[in-house]
Amino acid sequence: MAETGNGAEAQEPQQPPQIKMQVLAQFIRDMSFENVLAQKGVTDSNVQPEIQVQVSLDARKRTVENQYEVISKFKVTSKNKADGSAIFLLELEYGGIFRVEGVPEEQLHPYLLIECPRMLFPFIRRIVSDVTRDGGFPPLNIDTVDFLALYRQELARRAEAQKAATPAS
Repeated sequence: MAETGNGAEAQEPQQPPQIKMQVLAQFIRDMSFENVLAQKGVTDSNVQPEIQVQVSLDARKRTVENQYEVISKFKVTSKNKADGSAIFLLELEYGGIFRVEGVPEEQLHPYLLIECPRMLFPFIRRIVSDVTRDGGFPPLNIDTVDFLALYRQELARRAEAQKAATPAS
């Protein structure tokens, strides 16, 4: 014998909205590779490269509902440890168009700047590897980027800049 109408269904905890993310498109917005070593005609095999990778992110809402464009900008600089001379410079702006649904408004900004770049990163790593290899160097397999730490650093930097700009009262 089944009981009905006791209101048990109404007392169930409400489920948070299901988050849905879909990568609609990926693209290279801008890319530049300068093989400084080859331009100088240096054939010295005593080069000891020192690699520096800078990452910046940008996101913006598109005109279509629930669509966002996220751009990851990578600047990879290689210098000779011995004298600091440039070996190569790679600049890459890689973008993705995402459909994001179910993310609360207050969590959307971190979601776009952490989760979306994380989805694009394997493709960026592959491009950097291929370009450096095709440029005459060993393929550069850049380390995984901690986008959460990068996001937190940017928030801290903005808070410091705002604190410096606000006169003490």
